[in-house]
Amino acid sequence: MVPPAFSATQSRLAVLTTGAIESIVSPVPTHASGLTLAGIIGGIALGVWVLWLLVVRTCKIKANVASDESAPLLHPNQIRNDLQGEQRGYAAALNNEALLCSICANLDFYQIFLDGIPEAEDIPLDFLSSILKKSYQCSFCRLISFHVRRTWMLDKFPHVDISGIQCRMFSKPCGCLQAPSYPPSTFRCYRLYITMEGLENLWKIYPAFRAAGGLNIHLMQEDAFKFGRPTDLHCRRLKSTVDIKMVKKWIKLCQESHGDSCKSLSAIGERDNRKLPGFVRVVDVKSMAVVSAPSGCRYIALSYIWGGIGAEYWTTKDNIVERSTPGGLSTAKLPDTITDSIRFVRQLGERYIWIDALCIIQDNSRDKFTQIHVMDLVYGLSYLTIIAAGGASARDPLPGCRPKTRTQQHIEVVQGLHLCAAPPRLKEALALSAWNTRCWTYQECALSRRRLYFTGQQVYFECQIDVFCEDVIAESKCDSTNFLRYTRAENFPQSLDPFTGYESAVKQCTRRNLTVESDIVDALTGVTNALAKIFGLGDPARAFYYGMMLTDIHYALLWQHNPHTPRTRRSLPDECNLPWPSWAWATWCGAVGYMSEHRYLVTHPVDAWLAYSDLGSPSVGESLVDPWYIVDHSGVIVQLDVRRVLRRVVLIRQTEGEVSTYSSPPGILDTTELALDIHPPLHPGTLIFRTTFSHFAIARRHGAELHPSVHHGLSDILSTSSPPTWVGTVILPSDVAPPTSLEFIVLARTSLRGVYDEEKLEFYHGCLLHVMAVSQNQGLMERVGLGVIHEAAWIASEPKAKVVFLR
Repeated sequence: MVPPAFSATQSRLAVLTTGAIESIVSPVPTHASGLTLAGIIGGIALGVWVLWLLVVRTCKIKANVASDESAPLLHPNQIRNDLQGEQRGYAAALNNEALLCSICANLDFYQIFLDGIPEAEDIPLDFLSSILKKSYQCSFCRLISFHVRRTWMLDKFPHVDISGIQCRMFSKPCGCLQAPSYPPSTFRCYRLYITMEGLENLWKIYPAFRAAGGLNIHLMQEDAFKFGRPTDLHCRRLKSTVDIKMVKKWIKLCQESHGDSCKSLSAIGERDNRKLPGFVRVVDVKSMAVVSAPSGCRYIALSYIWGGIGAEYWTTKDNIVERSTPGGLSTAKLPDTITDSIRFVRQLGERYIWIDALCIIQDNSRDKFTQIHVMDLVYGLSYLTIIAAGGASARDPLPGCRPKTRTQQHIEVVQGLHLCAAPPRLKEALALSAWNTRCWTYQECALSRRRLYFTGQQVYFECQIDVFCEDVIAESKCDSTNFLRYTRAENFPQSLDPFTGYESAVKQCTRRNLTVESDIVDALTGVTNALAKIFGLGDPARAFYYGMMLTDIHYALLWQHNPHTPRTRRSLPDECNLPWPSWAWATWCGAVGYMSEHRYLVTHPVDAWLAYSDLGSPSVGESLVDPWYIVDHSGVIVQLDVRRVLRRVVLIRQTEGEVSTYSSPPGILDTTELALDIHPPLHPGTLIFRTTFSHFAIARRHGAELHPSVHHGLSDILSTSSPPTWVGTVILPSDVAPPTSLEFIVLARTSLRGVYDEEKLEFYHGCLLHVMAVSQNQGLMERVGLGVIHEAAWIASEPKAKVVFLR
């Protein structure tokens, strides 16, 4: 593509040259031949001189802004004076090449990219339906239309009503690649951002549209010089296949610039020099064999979707010997995702790749068990993880690994500027992918220190520090404040507190899908193993049980079902003859989360509670149970190593007199209390602890029945006094009528501040108790729901101490 500046220069020269030639061939009087010849020579000389001046000037501008990142930039006022007039001239010259509708023609895109448009001053464009109709005649409307049709997949939803959606435009800064002085704010690089008003109703009907996000429109790199800017953070042209040299550059920048931050994920394997166990296999792409991973070898890992396709390409007990010999692994039977991954590893110049279907013996349960339980090392120590986020099964190719396997870049010329409808940013691209809906892929992504995402539009690179992509020039060894850093995917849940990381992982993992429901614990084992090693929680098999974090059991028990998820137990394999315990979130299908106690205190019946459902985390101000015991997998009762939480109760008196506080009963001191006489031997997973229990009346909160899609709702806990008053809240399944009363047991004290105690008319920090609603059968209890209750009301109910056997 010829830059507009050079095209305009050629046009001017053509005018001069044409005039000179016409003067040569036109009839002239003989007596004026000398003068005519002189005029011709002068005209040609003038044209050459003008061309030389324009070319030299253009080259100087380009040299100032593109040849060296450290080169001094032109002064903003100089840019405005020298280039603004020329840019409008270029736009006028190209007006016939790029038609605009009446709305877009009234916009000065050069000025917009030069100065930006604050969000508070966003510009109304037109209704989306009108923009789609105008896309065949307006180049800017065509950019918006391309994004909508590509991202919203309108061809799959032909009857979607978009009549009330209006598009608006403002600009966003792209940041900079050097800090702190480059570039100055006056040289800030802008991108256009198109928002759409009126999407709320559409989201209710088509929830998938919510992930689409707005549209970013970038200025192409070849036009950056027109604004006196370097090409940093402008859009570059994509090839039909991924640029291997660019990928190598991304990896090299990570290695050289990020140091230990990206050396190994959260120090997995660094503190104790852990390496892949000898039983882990990899594919040798040079000899095409499945081999034991050489000690300390550098390898790539693959994360992809199996997609329910047949087992014809799996490694099994029958073919493992053949595949272990050089040339024994034939690509003829391998699906496209795997063959493309092997091809890409070769192009990178690497030798080994780990692929689960090939490196784990799929019909050997023992091999699967041992391999699955080292996923924290397999992905945590990988040099790079290839993520096939562009397909729905292993049959699909890696987009961009071969020609014609991904959507092509869309560029339009608008008022002489080359603009590109940017692909979705990384987080949005993954939100639209089938890969992001699968449970197993969560830990594969979260545990990997470097990730290379293949999507339908382009390839993205992500490490612990940076995000790079093919369409935006963002590579730099310097400190970066570029906008791509804010589009990250799921990272390993790093935190100073292990439970904060754990609850984040549980929330993300349980909202995804599983083909085999009972795989839920195994699909999170890599993350729980990593948490145990990083935070020194001891043996992961003792620190986590049924996915529950036993070292923080007083927190771990406070999970809640997602309001829109029915209360249904997971189906278990035939060989599992015992049900999983009711107190473990893994026992139940669907999403769960850990949420703030504020959700129990909302006064509006349902909507407000739903709004709070993803807000905050539960707080524990004091552990009220100690010690805890559990029946392990072998049937032996063992004491848990639980971290204690100190008591912090702060009273702010509103009335006179003494205020009594809840005192937990002494722990189990006699081992004879650890058994039930009326019951057979306790099943593995039974929790045993001493606490207090009491009964309270229950009434479903008014309005919950108006929302049939909500499967868990708020119910009021009522006092034992007459008349009964509200003293707490419990969340119960709403698909069945609640009982008139329930039995509750105390778990812990909250640390919630400023809560009003109805009974004592006082505000104080920690006046609420976390309680579990339970049902009883032959001395065993099961979880029914979870809630909070005012401490004074609990004391007034005269609770009794009890050894609880919770199943």
